[in-house]
Amino acid sequence: MDFDAVFQSQLDTLKAEGNYRIFAEMERSAGCYPRAVNHGPGGARDVTVWCSNDYLGMGQHPDVVNAMIDATRANGTGAGGTRNISGTNRHHIALEHELADLHGKDAALLFTSGYVSNWAALGTLGARLPNAVILSDALNHASMIEGIRHSRAPKAIWKHNDPEDLNRKLAALPPETTKIVAFESVYSMDGDIAPIAEICDVAEAHGAMTYIDEVHAVGMYGPRGGGVAEELGVMDRITLIEGTLGKAFGCFGGYITGSAALCDFIRSFASGFIFTTALPPSVAAAAQTSIAHLKVSGDERRRQREQVAKLRARLDFYGIPHLDNPSHIIPVMIGDAVKTRLICDILMRDFGIYVQPINYPTVPRGTERLRLTPGPFHTDSDIEHLCRALNSLWQQCALARQVA
Repeated sequence: MDFDAVFQSQLDTLKAEGNYRIFAEMERSAGCYPRAVNHGPGGARDVTVWCSNDYLGMGQHPDVVNAMIDATRANGTGAGGTRNISGTNRHHIALEHELADLHGKDAALLFTSGYVSNWAALGTLGARLPNAVILSDALNHASMIEGIRHSRAPKAIWKHNDPEDLNRKLAALPPETTKIVAFESVYSMDGDIAPIAEICDVAEAHGAMTYIDEVHAVGMYGPRGGGVAEELGVMDRITLIEGTLGKAFGCFGGYITGSAALCDFIRSFASGFIFTTALPPSVAAAAQTSIAHLKVSGDERRRQREQVAKLRARLDFYGIPHLDNPSHIIPVMIGDAVKTRLICDILMRDFGIYVQPINYPTVPRGTERLRLTPGPFHTDSDIEHLCRALNSLWQQCALARQVA
């Protein structure tokens, strides 16, 4: 068999559908965010980034950068292996204490990414809890789906953000079932937010464990950045809170928090923790510094929300369609994969604006979009430049306007 021919055939199909992913070569520059340098065919050029998950720009905060530099000088560049082989660095322990405190839990456990923390935790819970059934929101992230699949536990899919359907699914299970309700707080593509308190009401009525993914919410919501569950005052009702260090905290890695017994259980049985190299101590030190800062500083969150509101208002002014939601994520709807890719290319080439297309399979076909994430360092002039560029492209591509 000509394997390369098979590979290329499927790649060609992906390209013809407009769903082939092209990675822009970007160079971030500390202190200049959201400015970056794009290295393209025509050489290097300055662009403004509109799609980063470094939501608050903490990846360039001087204290965070210095914490990483200082820890690297003191500890070297890597962890040296798994925590079982090389030992747990003091920066790992300090960060886990910081995270447990952030979420009001007894303990926390670090992973190499948010994807791995979901995959490992859900996979372990589903596999090792007796008679486990995982009840998963219909729009849960791929990492949660993979964790559930890896567990080989039976699953039930409940309608997105629908506590009544969850209640029906739970009621249909045998009494001896160990029930695990898995959902997210902020859903990253539509930007909608789960009715967490209502989901907890239903789960508690059926004696179910609650597992929430707060990766797009930690740092962003709540008086200390503990996420939507903190903002709503329901963190104590969630069995396991999962999060990431790679978005609003501006670093890298994932984690879970919960009771001491739960975290020790995952630590002791999750292959995704046991057999992988630990986070570099320098990353842990930087993340701890970022979290500690956002626990006491609301300035970044306040400014970010101001810019979200301004961008929404200007999109409305120009009639650019975007999904209405209560979060910081602004999906600008296009509905065509080829046009979405084309618009992103023109924005980069003609306007110095970087935003990646969101196409299938990340979102269903026909719902292709731009996913805008305004931050505290986007200026009012940045917002106006973006909206005027989109207005021009909406005219060129004959796209539908949003009627006020």
